Amino acid sequence: MCSAARRRALSAIAAGLVAGLAGPTRAAAPASAPRVEVWKDPSCGCCRDWVAYLEREGFAVVVHDVGNTAARRRLGMPTKVGSCHTATVGGYVIEGHVPVEDIRRLLAQRPADVLGLAVPGMPVGSPGMDGAIYGDRRDPYDVLRVARDGRIDVYRSVR
Repeated sequence: MCSAARRRALSAIAAGLVAGLAGPTRAAAPASAPRVEVWKDPSCGCCRDWVAYLEREGFAVVVHDVGNTAARRRLGMPTKVGSCHTATVGGYVIEGHVPVEDIRRLLAQRPADVLGLAVPGMPVGSPGMDGAIYGDRRDPYDVLRVARDGRIDVYRSVR
């Protein structure tokens, strides 16, 4: 390889390394916006759509494109209510395609006995699973409240 081509190649590699060291992706949001940290697979389109939905709704989002299994386990969210992404906001764990109104309600109530909220699986019609590709389809689903002691109940039914 000629020295000019070699310099360009090394420069491109260095730029990629610097970008990788910059850390997780951050979206601009007002300083007062609730901060949401999301763990997801880098290639998951519906996770990307859920993150965009949160940003449109005024949340400051930090994304970790490393998958969510380890984060879910570390944060104590039961596998049986698992989905494709796991998040934290205000000291609570959010699993899956939870609507913003439920997150805001949880943050307003601040229950001490609640670990977080979950929408298991990937129900069509939930935020992030509601794009044009799904047409007008809207499947019913439940937003679950997961208590710190492991109890799970329905926080809200979406029909």
